[in-house]
Amino acid sequence: MRAAIPALLLPWLTALASPLLAQPQPSPAPKPAPAPQAAPTPPVLRPGTVAPLPGRLDAVPMLNDNNPEVIKGPGILLSTFDGQRGYAGRPLGEPSAHLNAAVSGPFELFSHHIYAGTPESLDSTLWLAVVAAPRGNGPVKLRTVAGSTALSQSVNPDQPSAPFLPLPALMEQGSTPIWAGPGSRVATELLARQRSPLVPEGWTLPPRQLSTLMVLPLPVRGLDPLLNGLNLQLRLNSDGPVDVATLAAFGPVDRPPDPAVWQRLLQGGLSPKEHSPSPRGASGPMVYSRVSGVQVGSAWQGRITDPGRPTLSVSRAPISWPISSLERGTLGTGQVQTAPLRAFYPGTAWAAHGNYGVTYDLSLPLRNDTSTPKRLALALESPIKTDQPLGGLRFNTTPARAVMFRGTVEVSGLDNEAGGPGGRRRFHLVLRAGQEGPTLGTVSLRPGQERQLRVRLIYPADATPPQVLSLIPVPLAVTPGAAVKQSVAPTATSP
Repeated sequence: MRAAIPALLLPWLTALASPLLAQPQPSPAPKPAPAPQAAPTPPVLRPGTVAPLPGRLDAVPMLNDNNPEVIKGPGILLSTFDGQRGYAGRPLGEPSAHLNAAVSGPFELFSHHIYAGTPESLDSTLWLAVVAAPRGNGPVKLRTVAGSTALSQSVNPDQPSAPFLPLPALMEQGSTPIWAGPGSRVATELLARQRSPLVPEGWTLPPRQLSTLMVLPLPVRGLDPLLNGLNLQLRLNSDGPVDVATLAAFGPVDRPPDPAVWQRLLQGGLSPKEHSPSPRGASGPMVYSRVSGVQVGSAWQGRITDPGRPTLSVSRAPISWPISSLERGTLGTGQVQTAPLRAFYPGTAWAAHGNYGVTYDLSLPLRNDTSTPKRLALALESPIKTDQPLGGLRFNTTPARAVMFRGTVEVSGLDNEAGGPGGRRRFHLVLRAGQEGPTLGTVSLRPGQERQLRVRLIYPADATPPQVLSLIPVPLAVTPGAAVKQSVAPTATSP
């Protein structure tokens, strides 16, 4: 990847070109008039039921470190330490930089940031560290359940990366993993219960000491533009109360800062935050802001059935359920799935809007309680955001440029080639704004037959909520195993 032209060379290049620019030039030929552009067609309404998603978030804490998104200065990104007591009986330098929210048992860490380099250098590196210390007087063991990290771009083969490649809307995961962007890669690897080679199996934290768990680079050398992102998610389990902090420091390009740097940074202040949110309940346009705090909930588990029944009737289709619904984006269900924050910094989001890093684990026990065979298509879709009930979902008919979801969905129980229940399959999706989802597969049931579907996904960084999980009727004239088009859905009409 070519490097950017140094600013010092620009005057020289301009001077070299100026004699040529000063020569008389022939008049350019007139350009043909641009072809008239067709006006974009308005969105259409696809009738159907939009129901609240059954289930709820668990109570597992997640340290959500996403504000600032673009790091512009060194300092503390997020800290659960007690600023008054510190970690060795001594107060920390700026108590307001710490949330005093120790964690114990199972917990997760989600961290997502961007570094845009510095104006004076083309090869700077920002270093991110995860540090921890026992809250009590004894040692604490930390065990890694799963963990992954990735950069947007990397020129070092030892640093995993996932560029934002232009991928099709639907690709089935195979032996060669598919991803687009670091959030997509990290969520995909965690969904497969993997642990990155950069993530240790665990740590033993001595009492009254600060231990450095991980140090990761965010380099821009060799990149054009000077821009890089890093996503990190850890699933951890501690056998005692522990404080954790994420820190940012400028340092050498090719090696991490000295360990003493992290101790000094923990004594200092916050890295500058960004994007203050709209006050809770305020009217007018809403600024969600980004999260910097400790949320309650790392996984949403739900069993989707008819009310009071053990199964879901196929006659309920077409039906959709929101995924990652949020304030002013409930799709008419009134359901806000956003994880609450038990502690957060002033000037940052007051809830975990978007549920980045949250696992959705959903089961759908389907039953054909009709007298005729039925076939349903399963899809993850990205309808136009709304908070009002519309009697269905609105979708764009003109493709949009904005990508709303990049990530992997795992499904078990779809039709196999013989029409029976298949095993676990994973699909990578790239959904644009207002896009009807490509079909993940079908479920074919005879009268009285039942089938258990299971859908899992981890809501990836860089996605924009909400999405929906949909079941859509399919005419039986479609050949089993053939591609199912969204045109078989209920007729869409202008709203």
